[in-house]
Amino acid sequence: MDIRPIRTEADYREALSKVDSLWTSATPDTPEGDQLDILVTLIQVYEREHYPIPPPDPIEAIKFRVEQMGIGRKGLEGIIGSRARVAEVLTGTRALSIAMIRRLHRELGIPADILIREIPRPKVARGRSGGGKATGHTKPPSARQHSTTRTSRTEKRVA
Repeated sequence: MDIRPIRTEADYREALSKVDSLWTSATPDTPEGDQLDILVTLIQVYEREHYPIPPPDPIEAIKFRVEQMGIGRKGLEGIIGSRARVAEVLTGTRALSIAMIRRLHRELGIPADILIREIPRPKVARGRSGGGKATGHTKPPSARQHSTTRTSRTEKRVA
């Protein structure tokens, strides 16, 4: 049994090749079985260090779990809130609140450490340059201007 630490990519490929050859023939509690166990452990350590798997995106984790459970977006309404709130969360325009994270963790079994990860949220156009949709106005800016005789709500409150 010639087992050495895996330090290089060549060592890694050699260990994978050896595991491949032992996989079908090795049986537990034999020298070949022990060799297979040791090689698999060494490979796992090497892969963890050189090929780390990043944690999943929180939104993708929610979508995956919903699909896995077969509950659909409708099933999320009882956990996250209204249909609109579910849509905002799943598109990334609304961040998860602590209460949502707790309920998602409890109801769907998604680890909280995945749900609390910060995710980049899409930029939402603000102001007049985005047209009517970004500001919520359907009239052009010139049509939205108030006449000088009208008093604003703020002015009425102050008076």
